[in-house]
Formats: sequence, C-alpha cells, structure tokens
Amino acid sequence: MIRRTYDWMGKKAHSPYAHWWFFILFFIEAIFFIPVDPLLILFCIQQPKRAWQFAFLATIASVLGGIAAYFIGYALWETVGRRLIFLVTSQETFDRIGQLYRQYEVWAVLIAGFTPMLPYKAITLTAGFWRLPLLPFIIGSLIARGARFYLVAGIIRIWGDSIKQFIDHWFNYLVLLFVGLVASSVLFLYR
Repeated sequence: MIRRTYDWMGKKAHSPYAHWWFFILFFIEAIFFIPVDPLLILFCIQQPKRAWQFAFLATIASVLGGIAAYFIGYALWETVGRRLIFLVTSQETFDRIGQLYRQYEVWAVLIAGFTPMLPYKAITLTAGFWRLPLLPFIIGSLIARGARFYLVAGIIRIWGDSIKQFIDHWFNYLVLLFVGLVASSVLFLYR
C-alpha cells in the first residue's frame, strides 16, 4: 500500500497542479503533523532540475504555515491552539519547550526548524503562546527550514539517480526506518 502511494505521489510531481499540492501540504505541515520530507525527496527525484524550486516552495509554505500556527498559539490558544498542541505533545514537553524559549528563544526555533526529531508545528504553536518576538521567529524559521529543505534538494540534485535507485532497492527498509523515526519522535514528545 505504501509503495502504491509512493508511486502515485511520484506521478503527482508531473501534474500541472504539483506546485499547489506541494505548497498546501508544506503549509499544513507547520500546523498539523504531516511528514512531508518524503514528499520533498520524491518530488526532487522525479524532477531533479526543479529541486531548487521545490526547496523554495517548501521553505516559503512552511514558514507561512509557521506564522499561521504562531498566531493560533498567540491569539487562539484557548479555542484552537491548546487542542492542536496536545495532539503532538504532552503537558510536560510543552512546559519544557516553554523553558527552552525563555532560555534560548530563536535558537530553539533554529534547532526545531532544522531537525526532524522535534516537530516544527510544536514549536510554531508554542512560540505564539510564549510570545516569542515575531520577527526573530520568522527569520529563525526561514533560516532553519530553508537550510533543511535546500540541503535535501541539493543532495538529490547532485546524486539524484543513485538516490532513486537506492530508494527503489531499499524501499521497504526505508519505510520501516521512517516509521521508526516518527515513532521515536512521538515517544520523545510524550515522555
């Protein structure tokens, strides 16, 4: 089933609406839990000459989604923000993130925006709640998300054919590894 989804999404990379699909999913990813890195990899593999475009779209969509999530946390915490944040984290982790904000502010955004282990949406929602200054939040998000997405696009741009062969050959094991990473992220957030 996952392989059929992978092949189906690969075909979507050539659709006239590919950019819209891509943009919307990366926007939503900053608010809800949607693992989009495989989508970026897939789109870049399908169209390696457009890898930089996909990295740019991913960055802009993710940061705009991050700003939307920031305002949900800032202005709509009691009605929407609380429900969203506790879908992806626990009260203890939320309190720990708040302590990190008070201590590190933008560094927390940079680290969470770049690494896949701490979901960016947990950071975006709580940044608004903890009233992190908006401009440093946006700049940190642009740097972190851009670095992450352009790194993936660059790697695929350089080694695209061999990466495609590697993914095709080891697909089932890579899916298991990805599921393991997602599960460990969830366990980390709920401990």
